[in-house]
Amino acid sequence: MTTDTRHLRDALGQFATGVCLVTVATDDGRALALTVNSFASVSLDPPLVLWSLQNNSEVYDIFATPQHYAINVLAAEQEQLSTRYAQSGAHLLDPAHFTPGENGAPVITDALAVFECELAATHEGGDHTIIVGRVARFAADTGRTPLVFYRGGYRALAVS
Repeated sequence: MTTDTRHLRDALGQFATGVCLVTVATDDGRALALTVNSFASVSLDPPLVLWSLQNNSEVYDIFATPQHYAINVLAAEQEQLSTRYAQSGAHLLDPAHFTPGENGAPVITDALAVFECELAATHEGGDHTIIVGRVARFAADTGRTPLVFYRGGYRALAVS
């Protein structure tokens, strides 16, 4: 069976997702961020989460196997951060956008939720690498709304 990738992408776009910045600190002290919407919970006991990284990403070697990283769930008002760090060549974090986390990974200021992780496993997944992290620390702000991505664009979430 031949898959029409455009139609598959359109079908997958029917699933609304949150938007996250995965952040790492490199060995030479740089703080980097990558916009993703492939975040998911895996297990509560032990506490595991996952995200996936495109195998041909320009920052693949940095993000594929960090011992420590953070997944920062963005709030609706943080759309400009998502757009900025999704751009090719624009992954160096602005110092105004983060503070160092307990595990050394950058934590995005005012993120809706933060999961500081230790690398648990990686798995091949077609044209992506699935990265599983053990949550070492987390925090959440339940008083705001998330940044949502649906059908190829940012959307507002109606909360009643």
